[in-house]
Amino acid sequence: MLEKNHPRYIWWNGELRSFESAMIHVNALGHATVSGVYEGIRAYWNSKKEELFFIRLKEHMERWFDSIKIVRMKPRYSLEQLTEALLELFRANEYRCDAYVLPMAFLGGVGRAFSQPEFHRPTEIVMESWPIDSILPIGKGISCCVSSWIRLADTQMPPRVKCVSNYHNGRLASMQAQLDGYDQAILLNQQGKVTEAPGACLFIIRKGMIITPPVTAGILESITRAGIIQLFEDLLHKRVQERDVDRTELYVADEIFLCGTGFEVTPVTSVDRLPVGDGQVGTITQQISQIYHDIVRGIDDRYAEWRTPIWGSK
Repeated sequence: MLEKNHPRYIWWNGELRSFESAMIHVNALGHATVSGVYEGIRAYWNSKKEELFFIRLKEHMERWFDSIKIVRMKPRYSLEQLTEALLELFRANEYRCDAYVLPMAFLGGVGRAFSQPEFHRPTEIVMESWPIDSILPIGKGISCCVSSWIRLADTQMPPRVKCVSNYHNGRLASMQAQLDGYDQAILLNQQGKVTEAPGACLFIIRKGMIITPPVTAGILESITRAGIIQLFEDLLHKRVQERDVDRTELYVADEIFLCGTGFEVTPVTSVDRLPVGDGQVGTITQQISQIYHDIVRGIDDRYAEWRTPIWGSK
């Protein structure tokens, strides 16, 4: 059961701890944030089936382990053990609603040398979860600007790693956008090409063609993006072009939407105060949002391999 707007339990290094007792020493805080790598995973509740489904759990856990490897941490648990731990955590918290879980790995212990690799320090594993509302099947259109902040390059802080430190880049862009009266920002890379929004990948529809920047443009290798591409090609029979996108293509696009675990499918209805298409949520965006909603919630039985049941897998 949920208490005081937070879960009863957090999973920490092999055990369920109460929310109140899950603490680290203040001296370790910097290391937890600087080195920390994490995942964001959604679970969708189907009230008719009385089942909660993790979405693309295997893919998310594999990407998390890729991030752990790139930052040279050594997890003390296997991927299979941590996957089972997520199921245990959700059952202990008795979720029967849409929820979100954030598994995180970081260097533990007390230390002060941020610039040192410190291979001797243990890798801590923590998994926190909470209820979350969904905007699916269709979200309200948002306004975006092209940010003056530049997206990180792979030679600086690799964007394909979900590292806490990387997200300061997007945080700066989001804050500036909101201070300037927009809902969100869109980042360009060092070559002046469109990459993504902070925390979300981007698709444009132009003259019937669906286009998204490639994974080599400085974007996160998004699991939601890969799934959306598959749904477009399998179910709507529309080929997706993965190619560089110019800034001005945003101004002449017929539709734009963002996608990601947190953003789900979020329509963009203006960029730099220019309307996208007619300024309304487009038909293709509506179609893919409805399809995605029905599949992740288990209303549509197709793509069963995307869904891991939490209660039915006991």
